[in-house]
Amino acid sequence: MSDQNLKEIVKDKYGQAALRVTTGGSSCCSDSCDPITSDLYDSAQVAQIPQGALSASLGCGNPTALAKLTPGEVVLDLGSGGGIDVLLSAKRVAPTGKAYGLDMTDEMLALANENKRKAGVENVEFLKGEIENIPLPSNSVDVVISNCVINLSPDKDRVLQEAFRVLKPGGRFAVSDVVTRGEVPYEIRASVLAWVGCVAGALEENEYRKKLASAGFEQIVIEPTRTYRVTDAREFLSARNIDADAIAPQVDGKFLSAFIRAVKPDEAKSCCGPTCCT
Repeated sequence: MSDQNLKEIVKDKYGQAALRVTTGGSSCCSDSCDPITSDLYDSAQVAQIPQGALSASLGCGNPTALAKLTPGEVVLDLGSGGGIDVLLSAKRVAPTGKAYGLDMTDEMLALANENKRKAGVENVEFLKGEIENIPLPSNSVDVVISNCVINLSPDKDRVLQEAFRVLKPGGRFAVSDVVTRGEVPYEIRASVLAWVGCVAGALEENEYRKKLASAGFEQIVIEPTRTYRVTDAREFLSARNIDADAIAPQVDGKFLSAFIRAVKPDEAKSCCGPTCCT
């Protein structure tokens, strides 16, 4: 499958998810993805946002709870969907800070702007674009967040390079994403990842570290937040004639959500990133 075809599939799935929320349904792309997307936000956070933002969440973590955000900072959410993490971030950086959301799907952008209106949050701007080509200037953002989106990109190196570019020196990369641990047979990986991310291409955790370092990041930390067991996916796998008990020894515990942190070096102290050295 070409990169463009994969991107169109992702765009279509997330557009359909937004439309389901708009018509009063759930964004979930299958009945069995609830173990991934459920119970990510506490009651205090849920009370701050419109129901439409929560219903549209297709994330695998809660980057806004784990990222350190302070008033006055500029935050960018890659693949912002219905806007839940943008709206929560905007409240934390208010009143002088700003939160951007970037999404390529018209339906999600429309839903996000409606959620912004309902939330009454002013320091938010939703941008249309692809995470491989961020429509913001270099050195303009304090924190880049994302929630289970980078794994969907066919060009993760480009995504990480773009995140590095837009971050200010000393800026932080703080995302939730699906990663794998150790080797998993391709056929099984494809089946389980289809459940975990609907359309997914999660990186092995050490490969993720290498790609971040290659982009110029330092202080890289990958912290597991939820480990997926085969039993969680039993119904989904059975529907596809996959014997969950048979594959359990090969995949159990090898798929996980993680909070991934890294820092763009401060140019005053270090100059080794692709945007500062000649």
